[in-house]
Amino acid sequence: MSDDMTHTQGTGGGAAVLVFGAGGRVGRAAVAEAVRRGHPVTAVVRDPARHRDLAGDGVTVARGDATDAASVAALAPGHRAAINAAVRMDVGSEEFFVGAAKAMVSGLAQAGVRRFLALGIASTLEVSPGVRMMDGPDFPEQHRVFSQGHVAEFDALRASADALDWLMVCPPLELAPEVPRTGRYRTADGTLFEGGGRISHADLALALLDEVEAPRHHRIQLAVSA
Repeated sequence: MSDDMTHTQGTGGGAAVLVFGAGGRVGRAAVAEAVRRGHPVTAVVRDPARHRDLAGDGVTVARGDATDAASVAALAPGHRAAINAAVRMDVGSEEFFVGAAKAMVSGLAQAGVRRFLALGIASTLEVSPGVRMMDGPDFPEQHRVFSQGHVAEFDALRASADALDWLMVCPPLELAPEVPRTGRYRTADGTLFEGGGRISHADLALALLDEVEAPRHHRIQLAVSA
């Protein structure tokens, strides 16, 4: 079952949002949407010198590491919620995503931030009860290894204490930067949309910020598609 959502402007302007991986496409879209809604944003990247263009009205660019609990704890105080859209291809997928999950759980708890959104991946969603897309016999092995990192991340979040109100948001198979913002999206609990789905970065950012401002889903994989 899926829900159709039409975005309506939230009332959370003024509450700061922390975005890890702010230099990537999804991270940048989330920063832009948060600013559009009036939220101050801390845009976290590994090398601020490479992302000076992120800085602007309402946006502070900061150095940080999504896998380092001390870094998360130092950056998070005073923020309404944290979003992690970071990824690294120079370390193992499971090492990175499990490390990020554990660092967020620990660091956000130290900072007193309860809401956390992790960016997932479509291949970990179910195509039939108990069967994920990545489990198919024709699924490429290198992609399966990468997807397993997100599965392990999800398991690490599920094993965390209830103090953290987390959500893993999984975009569809096709993330389409050229598609214009529509202001609409669909959601489903842990299942891949028929045909794999498609969404723009801007509409994915809508879903992320809607869940920051008015959380509707908790401690699940939330599939999102146009």
